Amino acid sequence: MSLKDNINIKQLPEHIAIIMDGNGRWAKQKGKLRVFGHENGTRAVRRTVEGCAELGVKNLTLYAFSTENWNRPKLEVQTLMKLLISSLKKEIKTLQKNNIKLNAIGDLKALPTKVHKELADVIDLTKDNNRMTLTLALSYGSRDELINAVTQISIKVKNNIISPEKIDESLINQHLYTRNLPDVDLLIRTSGEQRISNFLLWQIAYAELYFTNVFWPDFTNEHLYEAIINYQKRERRFGKTSEQLS
Repeated sequence: MSLKDNINIKQLPEHIAIIMDGNGRWAKQKGKLRVFGHENGTRAVRRTVEGCAELGVKNLTLYAFSTENWNRPKLEVQTLMKLLISSLKKEIKTLQKNNIKLNAIGDLKALPTKVHKELADVIDLTKDNNRMTLTLALSYGSRDELINAVTQISIKVKNNIISPEKIDESLINQHLYTRNLPDVDLLIRTSGEQRISNFLLWQIAYAELYFTNVFWPDFTNEHLYEAIINYQKRERRFGKTSEQLS
């Protein structure tokens, strides 16, 4: 009996977000350069995307490149950008075959021109797909996202487009990069690290957090199933008591 058989399809998380961590350490363990880990990490991306789509997960968001990652060695950043372009070109068939829509969030204008163009092309080609939305967080930082939202709202208040009394959760959501996505239900982080790293701070307010010691290149569908089964065993109370839920 596969782990997959233990998953309750009727209680799937609507939105799974993943911090794909451990590529560099995985490569180091094998005596290779960090780039080798990133290259192998793309296989884990394909497995996870297809695995989520097959289960019926509607939204998957992957933390692909943070605003802080720009501070990494120049060669590594350049390699990551080239890898992103090649991956987008390779995976377009996979996205179309699985009816997956590509989305992207973050400071996308900061991306190199070639990356931005390739990303825009794939997003356009898959815009009508509706089985699952795959969102790549690129040049993304949650604090930057919140600053951007506050700035937009402030300008609208200043210009009398919005009154301060109308500012609520719904309004803030409308000004976030994720305005078209539901809140995160399950956040997974690989590699054993147990921190959020400036990822979707607003959107994970009531998410279930799942940490695994597996490095990202080794993350398989069985690991994905384990995370979902663990999620389904938890009681999500959203501030209420167990008695209220029952």
